[in-house]
Amino acid sequence: MRLKYKSYWRKTGLKGKWGDIYLSRLEKYKPKNILEIGVFCGVTARNNCDFLNKIHGKKFSYTGIDLFGSDKKSLINEIEPKFLKDQKFSNPLKNIYYNLILKENLNSLKSVEKLLKKYKNNIKLIKGDTNIELKKINLSDIDFVFIDGGHSYETVINDLETLYKSLKGKNTILLCDDYGSASYISDVKKAIDHFTKTNNLSIELIKDRFAEIIT
Repeated sequence: MRLKYKSYWRKTGLKGKWGDIYLSRLEKYKPKNILEIGVFCGVTARNNCDFLNKIHGKKFSYTGIDLFGSDKKSLINEIEPKFLKDQKFSNPLKNIYYNLILKENLNSLKSVEKLLKKYKNNIKLIKGDTNIELKKINLSDIDFVFIDGGHSYETVINDLETLYKSLKGKNTILLCDDYGSASYISDVKKAIDHFTKTNNLSIELIKDRFAEIIT
């Protein structure tokens, strides 16, 4: 089964081939319970749910955590995408549609909930900072995590260590964005390298962008 990544006419961090490469990892592992750290405008969340529904029917769960436009609570040095500050699109029609007609913030909890409405009984969206909120989540059934939230060293280390405490030895897939040269962020790579070395874990580099770790 091969699904194509859909943009749903919204902003996404997985443009072009990257969305399909991401879905290929889901096709390989066929997870049932996905956690996404960094939901952004919900496009990958919707693709996750489309995929899970295709292979599991309604017997799946998706959990997404994001600031959803709220202020950072813990780290003032966190890296924030410019789009979240001004929501300017390269496509002028999107500017008119979202900013002038709908007056909708695509990173808002309300907007993402609307995009995922079809799967409302299978999803849980959490608004907050992972440095605070992640440790409150029951992770016992999670078998796939996509990490593309805060990009500071401190946040990435916190996310990985918090996940590992609950998922160690469960063969859960941790797929981390922005590790390889295709979308390299130095703090992200530094944190992942430190975490894997400390815990004696291996990294598989996927298409020179994603770091894949098995707990």
